[in-house]
Amino acid sequence: MKLKHIAIIGSLFPILFSMVLFFGVLISADSDDENSNFSSGITGMNLSAEVLKHQPMVEKYAREYGISEYVNVLLAIIQVESGGTAEDVMQSSESLGLPPNSLDTESSIKQGCKYFASLLSSCKNQGIDDLNVAIQSYNYGGGYVGYVAGNGKKHTFNLAENFAREKSGGKKVTYTNPIAVAKNGGWRYGYGNMFYVELVNQYLTVAHFDNATAQAIMNEALKYQGWKYVYGGSNPNTSFDCSGLVQWCYGKVGISLPRTAQAQYDATQHLPLSQAKAGGDLVFFHSTYNAGSYVTHVGIYVGNNKMYHAGDPIGYADLSSSYWQQHLIGAGRVKQ
Repeated sequence: MKLKHIAIIGSLFPILFSMVLFFGVLISADSDDENSNFSSGITGMNLSAEVLKHQPMVEKYAREYGISEYVNVLLAIIQVESGGTAEDVMQSSESLGLPPNSLDTESSIKQGCKYFASLLSSCKNQGIDDLNVAIQSYNYGGGYVGYVAGNGKKHTFNLAENFAREKSGGKKVTYTNPIAVAKNGGWRYGYGNMFYVELVNQYLTVAHFDNATAQAIMNEALKYQGWKYVYGGSNPNTSFDCSGLVQWCYGKVGISLPRTAQAQYDATQHLPLSQAKAGGDLVFFHSTYNAGSYVTHVGIYVGNNKMYHAGDPIGYADLSSSYWQQHLIGAGRVKQ
């Protein structure tokens, strides 16, 4: 939306260079996705601010234990285990044989990452390439890996249910989580949580646009590079403001988005900027002017910590600048 009292942010690049940069980022993003041995199909998040504040520490210990590609899964586990608010934020003390809530926050994250890495390794050693097995085992314990290995090597809800029934002796407890209510009326067996995969995956299941769609969005956006910013503008006849440009470019490829930056933010699944993909994901900012809403500006993420947006003029901006860092909320992935 409207930007006041701001100098022109970032520099303009020649169109040819812009296209090379964009395609290069797409290729790089595809290559990065090939690093994982698990076929998770997991690429997005919708996490609370309390969880996202732990991301730097999660990244630190995920890197230490060689599981950096699973940061999004680890954050989703935090969301399920504690919502990011407990001291033992990953509830990992029990994996050390300690009473619940025995660890401080950093120790909890360190142990949680170490434990999840060990589960991934156990899966690999037993010929299992299903990430959901490691996720469910975070709740059940490593014995579930062996159980799945002897029962088809793929996690299913029926396997998780059978495992919990055997371990609990068939004892049922009331469980009113909406996922359970929809599945069986609201109960689970009294061992672990047989719905754990479903609980975690609800934060991880928004897919990124394919490359052709992302390319088409950027091809349309690049037509207006250098055009002036016009508050309230939403089409080529008027030029554009920030959300008008986004709505127009996505609309040209058949994707309907709301009109304002706040409404577009509300229509996306939220994720850290480090998880954003070029060309299809959006990046959002707060308090760039007094709009009567928290979210006041939006751009199209193009990779390499840059965005394409309706500044004045329309073009690229470097997200590492102090101004954008001050106002950054995070990225958003459009729900398809």
